[in-house]
Amino acid sequence: MTKTTTRRTIDTARGAIAWLEAGAGWPLVLLHAFPLTAEMWRPQLDRVPDDWRFIAPELSSAVPASGARSIDDYARDVGALIDALQIDIAVVGGLSMGGYITFALFRQSPALFSGMILADTRPQADSPQARDARAGMRAVLARDGVSAIADQMIPRLLSGRVGQEQPDVVRHVRAMIESSAPRAVDAALEAMMTRPDSTADLARVSCATLVMVGQEDAVTPVSEADAMHRAIERSVLVTLPEAGHLSNLERPEAFSRALVDFLAAHW
Repeated sequence: MTKTTTRRTIDTARGAIAWLEAGAGWPLVLLHAFPLTAEMWRPQLDRVPDDWRFIAPELSSAVPASGARSIDDYARDVGALIDALQIDIAVVGGLSMGGYITFALFRQSPALFSGMILADTRPQADSPQARDARAGMRAVLARDGVSAIADQMIPRLLSGRVGQEQPDVVRHVRAMIESSAPRAVDAALEAMMTRPDSTADLARVSCATLVMVGQEDAVTPVSEADAMHRAIERSVLVTLPEAGHLSNLERPEAFSRALVDFLAAHW
């Protein structure tokens, strides 16, 4: 049965933060990918299992109009939202950039985590080549706007078959990217290119953890997901066939089923 999703905003210690929410019960916080929005989690919000409350923060909503931005800043924003919602413990996870923020929040507040979701992400910091690529993307953004970022990113985010088989998914991803303010996109690029390496933190993760990856993910491939799985003692690895980097959008039913099965097995 499809659940009703609501958009809300609350004042926190770090300013007003918006989020999407569905269901009621134990909290699961889902952090979205770059350069998307919380809307990417709609397929999962529509499939919230009984006794669970899914919360998807809008990561750009607390981004200041100017100044440097770090992955730790995003984690502090998420922590402020969780505090404002009076949540003491939760399952927390994200996809791609959302995973980077999950690692940062774990370093800041490890006691918050009753479980962790790591989807199509990696613990490593950007390589010099990746930092150069992000710097180039910031230049494209400044010159040509957010639509040019959509043009660059969509072929990397989605597997090759999606354009033919799921044109609605392509349109949805483009609409999310183009709805983002240039400042929000630039701040996220800066944060990702300067983020620390989280590899050493994997051995400290003692909560139940779900590692998921699209079989055709060319950005954070299966080999990297497998390495995370082997480094986290209480983890399970799920590989989603015929899915690329945005596995929750390309294969929403399979992604949601794996997520619900994981929650049912551990809580």
